[in-house]
Amino acid sequence: MLETQRSTNIELFTLAEVTDLQGYIGNFEVEILQHARYTNQDCNGCGACFDVCPANAPSEFDQGMGPRKAIYTSFAQAVPMQAQIDMDVCIKCGNCEVVCELTAVNFDQQDTKFSVKVGGIIMATGWDEYEPEYGYLGYGKFENVITQLSLERMLAPNGPVVGHLHRPSDGKPPESVLFVQCVGSRDINRNVYCSSGVCCMVSIKNAKLVKGHNPSTEVVVAYIDIRAAGKGYEEYYAASRREGVKYIRSKVGRVREDPKTGNLKVVLEDTLSPDKTIREYEFDMLVLSAAMLPSKTFGKLNKVVNLSKHSSGFLKEFHQRLNTVDTDVPGIALAGACHGPKAISETIMQAKGAASSIGKLLTNGEYRINLIRAISDEEKCSRCGMCAAACPFEAIKITREEGAVVDNILCRGCGLCAAVCPSEAITVRYYRGDQYENLIDAMLEDALKEGGHA
Repeated sequence: MLETQRSTNIELFTLAEVTDLQGYIGNFEVEILQHARYTNQDCNGCGACFDVCPANAPSEFDQGMGPRKAIYTSFAQAVPMQAQIDMDVCIKCGNCEVVCELTAVNFDQQDTKFSVKVGGIIMATGWDEYEPEYGYLGYGKFENVITQLSLERMLAPNGPVVGHLHRPSDGKPPESVLFVQCVGSRDINRNVYCSSGVCCMVSIKNAKLVKGHNPSTEVVVAYIDIRAAGKGYEEYYAASRREGVKYIRSKVGRVREDPKTGNLKVVLEDTLSPDKTIREYEFDMLVLSAAMLPSKTFGKLNKVVNLSKHSSGFLKEFHQRLNTVDTDVPGIALAGACHGPKAISETIMQAKGAASSIGKLLTNGEYRINLIRAISDEEKCSRCGMCAAACPFEAIKITREEGAVVDNILCRGCGLCAAVCPSEAITVRYYRGDQYENLIDAMLEDALKEGGHA
């Protein structure tokens, strides 16, 4: 991140969001809303204002387990290292303004909107952790049931407990921890997809870290199957077993809490034991390995960008096997978990591919398209607007003079417009009905000439 900020070829717009997108490859116009930070460029993130701020709020970065001030930096290595003020929490006491030696605090700052022209776009909107519904496996109902992201922040040296693993209920180090795999994923009632083994590897890594903190801690992983399909992953999994991490192939049947101790009693069936033993285990903590979901902010963004999505909610690639970098809109490429769940190594590879794809398009000087595009017959067109309403790419406009007018750049030739047109006024080049009829007739003629049967 620091290298990105220092590069003279990169312009960063932080605390900003895209509110509109117009144009096409080589000529996109992006409207950006820059949110007010309430501090100016003179701020160096020294933190003097944090010490005098009396208003507190839960830290989003620490998963709500620690506090932050109304004036704060997002995290220790945020770029840029400038303070920002949360006006929903700020009580406007003015202490930060008084103590700032650089006079960097500006309560009058306003949101601004501006446009930039770009030739290509790379979508890299990241992911969010699936949040189980209240009571599912005790989540939200029992204090000692947490998710992997919460555990990550606990184990981090700069986290809310400075890297010391504590139970949320009483602050004591846990003597036993159960990791539960595939929470919210591989489940027809929630998300049917697997998070590409990321949850498995994160559990193995964190299980080893818990063991490293205290080797006497009992660590158990309840799994459907361990998906360690990466270079060195299987070896890492085997190493965790050697260090004493236990694996039980089982789905959790029930979770209840001992009201006196806060311990969790969990029913598991060991499906690999000869008699498929079902028994109740007791643990100090439960860690839920939750699914990876498309970023919450992405839904709002895609109303502007209007890209195709899979049923899972992640962005759809141009081709599932042959081109997983580009989208069906020329000039827009994918990088990372906006495309689907993936590990860091795969994310880096795709990011390099996306940069290469956009760079190649922009350095060619021209972009050629196959004219498999919709065309409209002005005389047949009734101006009903059904084609424009059906078009997912907003490539059709209805005018009184010409009827349906198709933008050849925005059109992707999907044929939805032709399917809904009641007067058959709109068709797709190379895929017209009479072309198919002529092709079939020619095939039948050849068959009859060769003495075959039609």
